[in-house]
Amino acid sequence: MERQSMAVDIACVGFGPAMAGFLTTLSRRLAAAEKPPLESAASPGLPLQVVCYERADDPGFGVSGVVTRARGLREAFPDLEAAQIPMAAKVRQEKVLYLLDPVGASRRSAALRAADAAIRAARFALKYEEQAVELPYVPAYLHKLDGFVFSMGQLMQWMSGQVLSTGTVQIWPGTPVASALVEGQAVKGVRLVDQGVDRHGNPEGAFLPGMDVTAALTVVGDGPVGAVGRQLDRELGLPQGSHGRRDWAVGMKFVVDLPEGTPLEPGTVLHTLGFPEPEIFGFLYVHPDRVASVGIFVPSWFESPVRTTYRYLQHYVQHPYLWRFLRDAKLRSWGAKSILESGRRGEPVLAGDGFARIGEGSGSTNVLTSSGVDEAFTTGVQLAEGVIELLEAGKPLTRENLDAAYVARRRASFVEAEGRVAEKARDGFQRGVVTGLLGMALAGATGGRISLGEEPAHPAEKVSSLEQFYAGRIPAGDIAAIRRDCEAKGVPLHDALMDRAGWPAVPLDGKLLVTQQDALLVGGKVQAPPGYADHVTFLRPELCRSCGRKVCFEICSAEAIRPGEGGVPTFDREKCVHCGACLWSCTQRLDGTDEVNLAFRAGTGGLHSAEN
Repeated sequence: MERQSMAVDIACVGFGPAMAGFLTTLSRRLAAAEKPPLESAASPGLPLQVVCYERADDPGFGVSGVVTRARGLREAFPDLEAAQIPMAAKVRQEKVLYLLDPVGASRRSAALRAADAAIRAARFALKYEEQAVELPYVPAYLHKLDGFVFSMGQLMQWMSGQVLSTGTVQIWPGTPVASALVEGQAVKGVRLVDQGVDRHGNPEGAFLPGMDVTAALTVVGDGPVGAVGRQLDRELGLPQGSHGRRDWAVGMKFVVDLPEGTPLEPGTVLHTLGFPEPEIFGFLYVHPDRVASVGIFVPSWFESPVRTTYRYLQHYVQHPYLWRFLRDAKLRSWGAKSILESGRRGEPVLAGDGFARIGEGSGSTNVLTSSGVDEAFTTGVQLAEGVIELLEAGKPLTRENLDAAYVARRRASFVEAEGRVAEKARDGFQRGVVTGLLGMALAGATGGRISLGEEPAHPAEKVSSLEQFYAGRIPAGDIAAIRRDCEAKGVPLHDALMDRAGWPAVPLDGKLLVTQQDALLVGGKVQAPPGYADHVTFLRPELCRSCGRKVCFEICSAEAIRPGEGGVPTFDREKCVHCGACLWSCTQRLDGTDEVNLAFRAGTGGLHSAEN
C-alpha cells in the first residue's frame, strides 16, 4: 500500500496537559527573538517543524474536574490568576468527608458497619451533619488550599491559545494517530489513521491511507488508553519492576448549575469517601457563577462485576449531605474518562532513540495526593527543557541524550520524589477499604517507607462473579432469573441487580436526575464521523461467548457497548465517549498475557464539551 509521507522535526501525539507543558515551553523558545533560531533538519532553511496530532475535534476536549496545587503551572505562568481562565477559581475551602449509607444498600464490611454505628452514636461530639462526618484531621499531602479549581476543557482551550499565539507550532485536531513507526528499538515517526473505510477497516470508494509522518523525535502524551503508548509498551517492553497499566479508575462527573442562593462559594472543594460504596471516592468542586463539578471515581479494585458508574453517580448526588445543595440544580454537562492510577509503579520506558513519553501514560499520576494534571504538565515542561538543551548543543535525540537531558530532570523533580512516596500507597486496597485507608495514612506519614497490602494484580483478577459479590444479599436463583430476563431484553444487568439489592429507584426529574442517554445528549457532543473503522472491537468471539461477567457493557459510560447475539457484545461508536473503561474492565485475558480480548484502537470521536 502506497502512503503519502511528510517529514517534520518533532511529531507529538495527543494534546493534553502534558503536551501543553511541552509545547508551551518549546514554543516560547522558538519565538524568542533574542536567541539564535533553531533550524529545521527536516526542512533546511525553515524554523523547527513541530506538529501535534489530536484525536478530538478541538483542543478543549478534556473531560475532568481539576483541583490542583498548580506548582508546575505557576512556575510556567508566574502571573497566573483564576480570572484569566473561564470556570477557574482559587481554592478557598477544603473538606474531607466520610459519607454514611443513608439507604442501607451499600455493601459494607463488618468493620465499616461498626464504624458507622459508632459515628451515629457519637455524632453530637463530631462534625456530623446530614449523614456525613468531616474528618477532624487531614494530612498536609492531601490539601490543595491556595491551589486552583479548573474545568479541564476550559484549561486546555486556554493552554492551546497560549501555544498557538506564538505561531511556532501546529496543532491538528480531529487527526488520530494509528501507530508509531518503530524500527528495532527506535521510533521514526507516526502513522495517521486510514480514512474512507467501513467500520471493519475495509477500504471503500473514498479510501485514503493514513500518512506516514517521519520525525527526529516523537513525543507520546496520548493518555492512559492511548494506542501509541500501549503499542510502545508491547513492542519495546517495560522497565524492570514496572507492572504497566494495572491500577485504574473510571471518573464520571456532572457539571451543574447550582440553585440561586446556594451557600457554596467559588473555590469550595469537598472530597468524600464511603458512599455509594466504600470503594468509591467522590468530589464536589465549585466554580464561579454558581457552577459546580460533582463526580465519583470507581476503581479497578472494586470487585463488583456490575460497576455501573452512572447509576452510582446518581445515588451519590442524592446523598443528604450533597442533595441539600443539589436538589434544584440543573445538569449542564456530563463526562467520563479512565484514570491510570498505577503511578510511578506503572512507569514505562520514558525515552529511547527518537521518542519520549510524558504525562499520565508515563506514570506521572500521584495516587496518594490524588493529583495528576499538574504533574503531567510538569513532565512536558521537563522534556521541552531537555530537548531545547540538546537542539541548542546540536546533539542528536538519542536515548542516551534524552536520558541525560529529560529523564534526569524528571528524577530530580517533585514529580519523582512524591511519586516514590506514593508508589505503594494504595496497595492496601487490594485487601479491603479499611486496610487501604490505613495504608495510605502510613505511606504519607512515613514518606512511603511503610505501606500495607500487596502489588495490584491484573484488574480481571479482582472482578467477582455475580454469585460471589451478591452472596447473602441476592439468592443465586434470583440472579439466574435476572440474567435470563436481561439477556432476553438485550440490556445490561446492573439496574435490575441494584434494584434487587435494595438501591431505591432514581426519581428522574428532567433536570439533574436524567437517564444515561439523556445525559449523553446534554453532556456535549459525541463525534463519530463516517469513514473510519470502529476503535473498539472484540478479538476472539469465543472468549466473549464463554465470559460469564461481561463487565465491558456493565461499566460502559455511555451504553455504547450492549449485549449482542450469540453472547458477543455490540459496539455503537456514535455513543462512545472514549473513556476506555471497557479496556481495563475486560476479564478475558489473551494467552496468559496482560492483553485482553477487547481492542481499543486509535480513532476519531469521543465526547467534546468545553465545560468538562
